Amino acid sequence: GEMEVWALYAYGASNVLKEMLTVKSDDVKGRAKIYEAIVKGENLPQGDVPESFKVLLRELLGLGLEIHVE
Repeated sequence: GEMEVWALYAYGASNVLKEMLTVKSDDVKGRAKIYEAIVKGENLPQGDVPESFKVLLRELLGLGLEIHVE
């Protein structure tokens, strides 16, 4: 939940937060890639853009703000 996120933020656990809020949240393809890399003993790939961020961009577009992410 949100309180846990703020607690980890206060503790300085940025890598844990990045994992929780990207790969482990709603990035289905990223979860599969991470699992496969762990099983094969390979380096972990970078996560993709989370679905929640894509939803935010669509909401901003609905407000008339066109955001381009590079």
